[in-house]
Amino acid sequence: MSILFGAFFGFVAWFLLNYLVAGLFTVDQNERAVKTSFGRAVRIEGRTTLDDADLAATLTPEERERYTYPQLRVIPPGGPYFKWPWERVYKVSVATQSANIAYDPESPGANSNGTILEAVTKDQLNTGLTGQIRYRVSERNLYAYLFGIKRPIVHVMGYFVSVLRERIATFEAPPAPAGEAAPGLATGLSDVSGISINDIRKNMRALNEEMDRDCKSSIARYGVALDASLITGIDPPEDVEAALAAINTAHNEVFSAISLAQASADQKIVQSRRAVEIETLKAQAEVEPLTALAKQLSDLKTVGGEKALIAYLRNVHLGLFARAKKYVLPVRSWEEER
Repeated sequence: MSILFGAFFGFVAWFLLNYLVAGLFTVDQNERAVKTSFGRAVRIEGRTTLDDADLAATLTPEERERYTYPQLRVIPPGGPYFKWPWERVYKVSVATQSANIAYDPESPGANSNGTILEAVTKDQLNTGLTGQIRYRVSERNLYAYLFGIKRPIVHVMGYFVSVLRERIATFEAPPAPAGEAAPGLATGLSDVSGISINDIRKNMRALNEEMDRDCKSSIARYGVALDASLITGIDPPEDVEAALAAINTAHNEVFSAISLAQASADQKIVQSRRAVEIETLKAQAEVEPLTALAKQLSDLKTVGGEKALIAYLRNVHLGLFARAKKYVLPVRSWEEER
């Protein structure tokens, strides 16, 4: 009997240790967890990812039928939590991670060992792209990440690369803001904005912003949020690079000469305007006393009549005679004196 009691208590201790104590678990700060019961994920009944308006807005009507996933009950950080023996816990890190845009999870040696991603521009030039992407697992669609696809990062990288190559192949420089002349338009030069590589290099920020907008549906597709794309360089073949450098150098020299000529012309125009203003002010200064004198004489005639004007002229003559050292009087003939 003692052996039976010992075996019974041993079984009870083993059961408690393996199925009750081992059933306790915690979730770290940068983790989220979901449970499955008999292999089925614990869900929020009646709700799918299409009930999330932000996620549904990133999908086309055709994609909404394909990427409809149930919403799961997400276990937040903390604990201890408990699970039954027939339940299984899946923990996922939601910390932001980074990867080279040329990284291929299935073939690490591809794309020059994951350092340079090749793409073709609209000018049919094969270029090499460098940069990084930042991504994180989204707790808003953990079903897609854990159970929807086998290797989510493979799909995410493939999706990002396909969108990036399509953008590079069709990229055009954004139009100049209203009221602002396009570069080279005022000078009569075509500029080098028509060359796709130059367009991309000068609008790298716009390209990154377009990639962020185009990849918003990655949460609804794969449960992974692409926080940012940081494309830092685009390098064409060496012979093309040399030709572009020569074109850019020639353009910069011509544009610099034209800018200097325009600046000199603008300076001369400003100086001419100032000279005209100065001469105009001088003329106004000379005319002003005459205008004032004419008004005074008009007022004098109005008040005193013709005799007042004659008296004014006589006084002026006397003042002139007083300041003159010599003066000549007209000689009258004998007949005039008579």
